[in-house]
Amino acid sequence: MHVAVSDAAHEPPLDMRELSPYAQAPRLRDVLASGARVTLTWRDGQQAHFPLSWLRDHCACEECRHTQTRERLYVPLAEICTAPDARIENGHLALVWADGHESHFDGGWLHQRRPGEPSRDVIPMRRPWRESFHPERITHAEFITGATGERAWLEALLRDGLVLLEDGPLADEEVSRLATRIGPLRSTNFGARFDVRSKPNPNNAAYTAIGLTLHTDLPNWRQPPDIQLLYCLENGAQGGESLFADGFQVAEVLRRDAPEAFRILSETPVDFRFQDECQDIGVCAPILECDADGKVVEVRFNNWIRDTLRLPAHEVDAWYEAYRHFWHLLHDPRHQLEFALAPGQMIAFDNRRVLHGRRAFDPNTGRRHLQGTYLDRDMLESRLRVLSRHS
Repeated sequence: MHVAVSDAAHEPPLDMRELSPYAQAPRLRDVLASGARVTLTWRDGQQAHFPLSWLRDHCACEECRHTQTRERLYVPLAEICTAPDARIENGHLALVWADGHESHFDGGWLHQRRPGEPSRDVIPMRRPWRESFHPERITHAEFITGATGERAWLEALLRDGLVLLEDGPLADEEVSRLATRIGPLRSTNFGARFDVRSKPNPNNAAYTAIGLTLHTDLPNWRQPPDIQLLYCLENGAQGGESLFADGFQVAEVLRRDAPEAFRILSETPVDFRFQDECQDIGVCAPILECDADGKVVEVRFNNWIRDTLRLPAHEVDAWYEAYRHFWHLLHDPRHQLEFALAPGQMIAFDNRRVLHGRRAFDPNTGRRHLQGTYLDRDMLESRLRVLSRHS
């Protein structure tokens, strides 16, 4: 069946139980329902074929979608064999199925979801650092007074894995207040919010004054924290400069220069373990984790809490050689950023990508106090999508 476009002058959007904007996309011009699909043509000339099962599954009526939660109620168990009656109404698609059920689709909403069309998600692609990389700087006022500053902070952190917030107040728990704008704090065995300063009887090297070589936090967890925030309240001691390296960038240098070392570190699970009087948390996982396409998606690197290396004897020397190669690349000054955090600055970084460390400091020369917490990456992406709805 072939139907031409309506000449209606006023074409308000249809409610598709969707919060992301779609009203500005093109309206429909023509529809052809035939066989197992519906062919749609928009006023910008684009055309797409929609399977009947897809259209029935995405009906947004009150019977098929919960009116308050927007969750799907329809279960796609029945095979759709009969083409529906189809027409264009004010630039939108109206379907009447063989069982009498009616579905209405906004033309712009369908245009954004054409089969094969990539998602229009606002989440930026991760971008490896270059030699000239410097983190973006967003002021505390920009972050808290409008969506523009917060969006810039989120985009930089998701894209680069590192971003600086500046000119913040020297207020206890400010890191928690900033974090909760994004989402709930991620608790670990160190609590939801922690203080980084030298203290007696420490259970972690961060709570001493020694230098900390580059590492990721809590690789002994099956799901390490995604994002770490460190807010500087005091930094009057000599030393204590912060160090950062992009694990994704350095892993690609390793793949290029020493492919066998890269293979070993990405294919060989090793044990990580934290233990004290109250906790004993461990996991077995490779230093570098790759996805199905071979792309590095996670770095687990923390020399303090590597546990016993339980490998066959003939694999041990090759693993240590690969580990040393990666270590030296990470600590090559060409791959590092170094700067001293000032009071009122907060550094945020992707803990499953960016390695961090610090120079040793002398606690007798002044006080050094940072407060930190963790966030889930899902919460950052969620917050960015919500802010982007109103841009």
